[in-house]
Amino acid sequence: MSATEVALAIAVFLASTVEMVEALTIVLATGATRGWRSAIEGSAAGVALLAVLVGVVGVPLVHYVPIGTLRVVIGGLLLVLGLSWLRKAILRASGHQALHDEDRIYADTVAKLGGPAAGATRRDALGFVVSFKAVLLEGMEVVLIVLSLGTSAHLLGVAAASAAAAVILVGAAGLIVARQLSSIPENVMKMAVGVMLTSFGVFWVAEGTGLHWPGSDLAVPVLVAGFAGVTAIAVTGMRALVRPAVPRVAGALVDREGAAR
Repeated sequence: MSATEVALAIAVFLASTVEMVEALTIVLATGATRGWRSAIEGSAAGVALLAVLVGVVGVPLVHYVPIGTLRVVIGGLLLVLGLSWLRKAILRASGHQALHDEDRIYADTVAKLGGPAAGATRRDALGFVVSFKAVLLEGMEVVLIVLSLGTSAHLLGVAAASAAAAVILVGAAGLIVARQLSSIPENVMKMAVGVMLTSFGVFWVAEGTGLHWPGSDLAVPVLVAGFAGVTAIAVTGMRALVRPAVPRVAGALVDREGAAR
């Protein structure tokens, strides 16, 4: 596989993993409160619809849209997505924004759905709809990334296969670890995806406008390394801006050793 294919497969796999973990959290909560049959059927329906969207939209894009135009448009879209993911990941990694808490999302979903756990053979309309909606909404961003990366590089099959692998892996992990989703380093994956999407965006916008990168596809890992370095610097610099909370006792400031000043 070329450098572009490897980087593309990793980017799609990580992005799909992040989104599917978020969807799985809701599906697990739905199954525990409304019944597993409805939760599984709703999830399967969502995955099936997403697969149809990839086939219906992606194949015409690959065959009928000029590659130069496609790369400029898709490259710009990837830049927007990538910078958005990077911004959130940097804010969370630097302490300016709370980390994503899958356990809290699970508890909130259970509280909203309410009711005792239903039997595995019982169908529940609410359970089906909630699971379907969770998979569909979280999966739409995956579809967007699959179509963007896959059609721009004419590697739709590689992108779709990477997304499918992530769905299978997350589903299998969900059966094994159930609610222990908070241990997954989600923000690290989001940061990696943001770096890769931004790198691909810059690469394809430039290629679509006629620029020929030195080394061709080898420019992709160089861009990834460059954006990763900038991200690391940004996280380090923003961490220094976070002021530690200083307790107050009887109106006096107390230093970290406990002595009043």
